[in-house]
Amino acid sequence: MQICFPFRIDSSGKVETTSQSTHVVQMIEQVLFTAPGERVNRPDFGCGIAQMVFENESTETDTVIQVMVQGALQQWLGDVIQLESVDVTTDDSELTIQIQYLLRSTRERKISKFVRQVGGANL
Repeated sequence: MQICFPFRIDSSGKVETTSQSTHVVQMIEQVLFTAPGERVNRPDFGCGIAQMVFENESTETDTVIQVMVQGALQQWLGDVIQLESVDVTTDDSELTIQIQYLLRSTRERKISKFVRQVGGANL
């Protein structure tokens, strides 16, 4: 059973579930935008890209974020996805992360794109 994120109750009063493909995208989003130390029982969970918010826009910053994302996804979701590529771009106050991966259970290739405004609470 794949529980929706964020957690919610459906119209019948049961825990809302989702497809495996959508659940994986939601898990990736949790890894990307959770800061290490944010979860009490898993203090090392997350990616840590929020700490990069105040760094100067540059290819070096994009590369650091890319490495952080790759490491976190391999650590936390390596048994669910086979990571193929991670592309990171920052433009003005917008961070874009595009991830290409293979779902291990179905061998289906997916591309997910996450866009966040940086410099505030949205990251």
